[in-house]
Formats: sequence, C-alpha cells, structure tokens
Amino acid sequence: MEEISWPDFEKVELRVGTILEVFDFPEARKPAYKVKVDFGEFGIKMSSAQITKHYIKEDLLGKQIVGVINFSKKQIGKFMSEFLVTGFADVNGDIVLTAIDKKVPNGSKLI
Repeated sequence: MEEISWPDFEKVELRVGTILEVFDFPEARKPAYKVKVDFGEFGIKMSSAQITKHYIKEDLLGKQIVGVINFSKKQIGKFMSEFLVTGFADVNGDIVLTAIDKKVPNGSKLI
C-alpha cells in the first residue's frame, strides 16, 4: 500500500449527497443503475452505480451516500458519469454503498 500525505487526502472531495432519482441502466456492461444525487452547493450530479445486487431502486430514494465529486467525468457507453459512488465489495464482490447513519447537510465533506 502506498502511503499518502494529509494534503493528498484533503484533495479528494468525498462529499455527502442525497439520491433523488434512480434509473435502470440496461446498456451498462455490468448490472448498474444511473443515480441522480443532490450534493447541495455542489449541485445535482449523475453517476452509474453497480449496486443492483444489494439495492432496489425504491429503497435508494432519499438515501444519503458518499461520492467523490472532483474526479474527471467518465464516459460509460452513451452516459457521462459526473462523480464516483463509493462502496465496499462484499465476500462475493458485490458493492455495498458507503453511507452514513445520521442525516447531514448535502455537500458535507468527509473529514
């Protein structure tokens, strides 16, 4: 594992956002949803998330998640992903979202 400095970590914009909408993404190579997330002062952003194994669309609405919002946009097929949804792989390699257990303001930075 490569060690980084505190200033390196501070460059990563890990921010909280609330999921506003979830869409099927049948064109994705791996099963995924498109999610529309409100990051407060940083705006509403879209991303692709390979989270279909553990989550149904209806349960994601209103959920606060953690995303990296300062990566370059990434083209996924015809879709442009504007942030990285964060999570951890379970024992089967399926993604479990990084989430918080108490509501905080959208756009809050992980510290």
